[in-house]
Amino acid sequence: MYSVEKTKGISFIKSFDYILFITVLTLSAIGLVVLYSATLSFENGDSMVLKQGLALAIGIVMALVISLVDYKDFKIIGIVFYVISVVLLVYVKFRGVGAETWGSNSWMQIPVFGSFQPSEIAKITFIVVISTFLERIKEGQGGKNIAKFLIYSAIPIGLVILQNDFGMSMVFIFVFFVMLFICGLPYKYMLGAFIAAIPCGVFTWIFLLNDKRRDRIRFFFNPEDDQSNAGFQVLRSIRAIGSGQIFGKKLFQGIQTQRGTVPVKESDFIFTVIGEELGFIGSAIVVIIIFFLLLRCVYIAKNSRDLYGSFLVTGLTAMMGFNFVENIGMNIGIFPITGLPLPFVSQGGSAMITNYIAIGIILSVSIRRKRSIFNSSQ
Repeated sequence: MYSVEKTKGISFIKSFDYILFITVLTLSAIGLVVLYSATLSFENGDSMVLKQGLALAIGIVMALVISLVDYKDFKIIGIVFYVISVVLLVYVKFRGVGAETWGSNSWMQIPVFGSFQPSEIAKITFIVVISTFLERIKEGQGGKNIAKFLIYSAIPIGLVILQNDFGMSMVFIFVFFVMLFICGLPYKYMLGAFIAAIPCGVFTWIFLLNDKRRDRIRFFFNPEDDQSNAGFQVLRSIRAIGSGQIFGKKLFQGIQTQRGTVPVKESDFIFTVIGEELGFIGSAIVVIIIFFLLLRCVYIAKNSRDLYGSFLVTGLTAMMGFNFVENIGMNIGIFPITGLPLPFVSQGGSAMITNYIAIGIILSVSIRRKRSIFNSSQ
């Protein structure tokens, strides 16, 4: 028994994906420093950084623990957490908070921890569950599995749309279509899903989106028309990033970000802080780290030992990738403001923990992508 356990431990250490883990830790460390700079002018800035550090520590521990679990076990565990996340989505629809601050009642208050967004964890359970059905479909077990895939996808997507959370809805929909594409389902299904999304989009625009979120989309095309809200945020962000030029104004010395000219600089517009204080060089380094992280995840998905692992990593990579691209895009004015944070960088405990849970699952797939001693001894 001792030799078997020792062999497992040695094999786990040898098979651990240090490249992925160190890349994520590097991005998170940069995020903490930038967050500290962004909150220097806040009265509760130290408290925000401390909470972010705590969430980071919890996330790292969870990622390491999850990486120890064989990802195939998530097929069973995932269903349980999927049901829990759906229940929480229903709860925040009727009892949630956040409409006054963030524009949608997508949060719930938890003692000590603070605010928590159930849709963050729902993204993970959504991907874990539909990956099971996609594996079966890819193996030729269509029919009822296609129906289950659509039903299990529609429930969380519909609940998030009903919360008026435009940004989070886009994440779910993007992941859904990416996984459809990767699965290689007949184009008639993809076309049908796209056609069905058109009336859903019209319905969402008319009945579900509030004026604030509609304005964000309208003024994306012409931000100069709105100098008081959404357009103001974009213009300020673009000017601040542009003022950083090549080398930036140095850390903690950004003129516009330190004076509070840029709104929500600790979360939605934290890339503005990077652009102004670290300049083009610093921004490019952050983007390169993000690109390398996503590229590593794509490599893991491609080299997974089975279809389920490949679908899992693909979905989680699409989830993080959409957040990265959308957040940076809205900071530089090429995408509308959606309120999506920059993964591993923006302030937000639930988002940080969720992203590390995703990394833990990806690590689990990476560790077991080859039938090593670690796998055979289980």
